[in-house]
Amino acid sequence: MADEKHQGLPVSGYLPQGADKVAVVNANKLLEEQCIRAAEAIQKREDCDPRMAALAITGLQQAFMWLNRAVFQPARIKLPEDKQG
Repeated sequence: MADEKHQGLPVSGYLPQGADKVAVVNANKLLEEQCIRAAEAIQKREDCDPRMAALAITGLQQAFMWLNRAVFQPARIKLPEDKQG
């Protein structure tokens, strides 16, 4: 089943992915949600700066986006004005 391929998103540049990579990204998504919820709990505390927590949440979202892009490796796309060949 390691050779099973999942179709890529219907978005240019996203390619079919193996089940192993899908599992890695799904695990990352779980960890991301746990981290964001921890940051949100801190953000709600009266003795903490909610702006700093908001920045931390944004940083977490960016970090996991880059981590998942490292796994899925979306490709660049050709534009209509690119030369053929």
